[in-house]
Amino acid sequence: MPEPSVPPTPPVPLSALLAREDLGLRQIAGPSDPDIVIHWVHTSEMADPYPYLLGGELLLSAGVHIPEAAGSGTYFDDYVGRIVAAGGAALGFGLAPVHDTVPRALVAACEAYGLPLIEVPPRTTFSGIARAVWQLMAEARTAELRRVTEAQQSLASAASRPDPIPSVLRRLSQRLGGLAVLYGPDGTRIAWAGREPGDEARAALETLAEVVRPTRAQATAPQPTRAPAPQSRRAQSPVLRTAETPAPGPRPAQAQTAGQPAQAQTHGPQPAQAQTPGPQPGQAQTPGPQPARAQTPGPQPAQAQTPGPQPGQAQAPIPRPEQTPAPASSPAPTSATDTVAGTHLAAYALGTGQGFVLGVAASRREAGDHTIASVAAVLLSLLTGEHQSGAGAARGSALVRLLLGARPEDVAPLLGAGRWVVVHARPADQSPDAVAASALGAALGSALVDLARDVVRVLVPADREPAPQPGWTLGISAAVAPHEWPAADTQAARALARARATRTALVRHGSRPGLGQLVAPDEAQAYARELLAPLAEHPALTETLRTWLSLHGSWDRTAVALAVHRNTVRQRISRCAALLGTDLDDPDVRMELWFALGQV
Repeated sequence: MPEPSVPPTPPVPLSALLAREDLGLRQIAGPSDPDIVIHWVHTSEMADPYPYLLGGELLLSAGVHIPEAAGSGTYFDDYVGRIVAAGGAALGFGLAPVHDTVPRALVAACEAYGLPLIEVPPRTTFSGIARAVWQLMAEARTAELRRVTEAQQSLASAASRPDPIPSVLRRLSQRLGGLAVLYGPDGTRIAWAGREPGDEARAALETLAEVVRPTRAQATAPQPTRAPAPQSRRAQSPVLRTAETPAPGPRPAQAQTAGQPAQAQTHGPQPAQAQTPGPQPGQAQTPGPQPARAQTPGPQPAQAQTPGPQPGQAQAPIPRPEQTPAPASSPAPTSATDTVAGTHLAAYALGTGQGFVLGVAASRREAGDHTIASVAAVLLSLLTGEHQSGAGAARGSALVRLLLGARPEDVAPLLGAGRWVVVHARPADQSPDAVAASALGAALGSALVDLARDVVRVLVPADREPAPQPGWTLGISAAVAPHEWPAADTQAARALARARATRTALVRHGSRPGLGQLVAPDEAQAYARELLAPLAEHPALTETLRTWLSLHGSWDRTAVALAVHRNTVRQRISRCAALLGTDLDDPDVRMELWFALGQV
């Protein structure tokens, strides 16, 4: 049976729908499995509903399509077989006005194919059933959100305790009803809490942790974005599937033989997997329930559907491709799931990139479990980050020494050898906050982050080349030694102003040799001080003149760079011209002023 392309809402157990007394529904055939769920309701009177089903539906029909002589042929076998092949979850048959009772041949066909058959009494409308399903979905969604919110608050509280890592693991194990374990970069257990699973499941969880643990090369190299290959509704290779953003909901998992490599399952949107449908009309069959197949909840894109065999036509089994490991060059998934010996397993790579992994093992899986575990993974990422390691202690030592009067070049070796660049950054749409600043520092590869009013400053080792960041405008200084950090800070500020004025994501401070290097530094600085002396007591005028010249005299772009009105720019430039006693429209004057401004 194909996996349904389910909507982003929790599924409704068929048993919950049958329990609604106001509907009066009664199951008269098919398995009474509590794990059977409904993802939506669809009404159709077509003799072949296959092309109109996505999978997971409760299909409702009053039997208008049934011919008079249907009971003596294979009509019902063909009809039910097509519903099963399309992934239908159940069939609801309405009594009156067409049929007073459910045809016996339909009951027999549903029993043979393992499709639940629901008798709908005359007083119950199909729209009433659909409304009941949506109500149950809304109730389930509300309960899930409440559960996730309570878990988030509980985990955040645990993270603030004196023993944050064990506390978060204890609280997570209580919320999920199983084991929560933190693996170190070498695969050893650092801390754990909760009930231990069996030996087979414990070994499988350790294997799953290796699946998501990045190698050193993967941790440092940029990860390319790969578009998924197009796949049909009927064929999908069961290779390793990674997870990014899972949708909530129960997740029946595929049983695996002991010793078989763990398979990461996708939580997010994906095409339905190919599955060999149940018994087809005209094909040899063995009645009875078929083994449960892995299903992935969450929204999935609709796939092009190729109609299967027509009623009465035999269908050869679909060959299942062999599992192949992911190529060595492929990036490790951020999370993966598996089910072994009836235990649901999940592993999450922590965001520090240092190889820490959160593992979870539970005997049951409920809606919202993945979201709760993801919250715990974020908290543990912060708790196991650089500030908890030797690098954090070194930064603390450097700060203390600076506060006690040490020079930057004396404490720089504590932070790392070599040269550095200063990055100034501003978000595109709003003022930065502490969380956004920390995330930016992590993206740039440095924990040395300063949130200064409306600008984030990051000190980055020169060997880590800063790249454009989505939603940010960056200005980057030249690579300098520690004693030149103040000058680099000024360079980054000017580069950021130019980036904002030109609407460029990233601008670097120019490092090309210029004509200014032909003049001795002392002489150049003396000349600059003398030329710019009338502006010495007016820093705002000096900065406005510098920005205006760098932008080729553009009033509008200078106003954007300085966050002032364009009329203010005009007034300041006119004031500069008056104080300097010169014509700023003269290119020779502009050149001299630009040279002088580069020396101060």
